[in-house]
Amino acid sequence: MSKSLPYSRIVGTGSFLPPRVVTNDALAADMATRQIETSDQWIADRTGIRQRYLAEPGVKTSALATEAARRALADAGVDASEVDLIILATSTPDFIFPSTACLVQANLGNKGAAAFDVMAVCSGFVYALTTADCFIRAGRARCALVIGAEVFSSILDWNDRGTCVLFGDGAGAVVLRASDTPGILAAQLQADGSLAGILSTAGTVAYGQVTGDPFLRMDGQAVFKQAVTVLDRSARGVVAEAGVSLADVDWLIPHQANLRILTFLARKLGVPLEKVVITVDIHANTSAASVPLALDLARRDGRVKSGQLVLLQGVGGGFTWGSVLVKM
Repeated sequence: MSKSLPYSRIVGTGSFLPPRVVTNDALAADMATRQIETSDQWIADRTGIRQRYLAEPGVKTSALATEAARRALADAGVDASEVDLIILATSTPDFIFPSTACLVQANLGNKGAAAFDVMAVCSGFVYALTTADCFIRAGRARCALVIGAEVFSSILDWNDRGTCVLFGDGAGAVVLRASDTPGILAAQLQADGSLAGILSTAGTVAYGQVTGDPFLRMDGQAVFKQAVTVLDRSARGVVAEAGVSLADVDWLIPHQANLRILTFLARKLGVPLEKVVITVDIHANTSAASVPLALDLARRDGRVKSGQLVLLQGVGGGFTWGSVLVKM
């Protein structure tokens, strides 16, 4: 491989959502047929969510990821053959193996790029982006496709109103290229495995059978408390590492889990809510896809502009969290 340039920059973004929009009212009506009580007001008051996009049964994560990847490549003006690294963050892979990244690679017609999945749940995209930056800065790649994609509807217990109303499906992607000017300014990734029990899908397939609980389970109060605490600490650590202040950050794009978490986090950081990109109301929680979906939306509607500082943050099961400070 030829000598790599010392930095990496985001040169394109893309996203894809399944065509089926399910409002809170529609979800409440469906749940009522199973004698489960909820409403648009109950969901919105607690989460800020008004709707979500859900894949039809049988639609796989690779299908959503492929379309988001194609859009990101088109936005960057990059042919799939130029990509030499594909990292896909997901907790809902198509198969145990091969990796969903390899399936996307085949769909794109790329041959030869390194391709693998990262599983850090809702922190997955931040983990994947940081990993790709390390590859490029080490001279091991020059053009990376980084994707966050989920079909979370496939692991939800639709009889559990405490979790099933929170999530949606989707995919987002970025193209990261070697550059002689810094794009990824700083990053920090962390985890605490002792907190695995507060958010998990503990089932698996073994000996031809599903063992354990195949559905997502969450201690909402514990997740809320941990999320605000670790994201506050992580944000401060990353801006300090980059030698800037929180006031210098143009946009904060945290994981879109719950409007209350976003509001509390902004307050703790002293960041005006007007500088926080919020998509949880329209996308719900799309896990590893939430940050790249929000970034792409904010770029396309003109909020996020070239040269601005954007702080991307993830927090999720594991328990994992991390932040990446990006100069667009």
